[in-house]
Amino acid sequence: MKIQSIRVNTGWGYIISINNKIIIKQTIIPAISESKSFKSEKEALAVGRLVLDKLNSDNSPTITKNELVLLKIRI
Repeated sequence: MKIQSIRVNTGWGYIISINNKIIIKQTIIPAISESKSFKSEKEALAVGRLVLDKLNSDNSPTITKNELVLLKIRI
């Protein structure tokens, strides 16, 4: 699996792919009620890495608001 950042109109997001096939395209911050993109590439990749780690551990890729706080994601 591979992660890469993507630039979107309102900020940043990330893509996770396997063998060049996109399995997750996240253009907004998960687990919050607003539809906002990540403010920086660094933040998008931090959450993407967490999702990737969860997938590699055969866990659900769901992100919680608490995890966003722990990663210091600006909401």
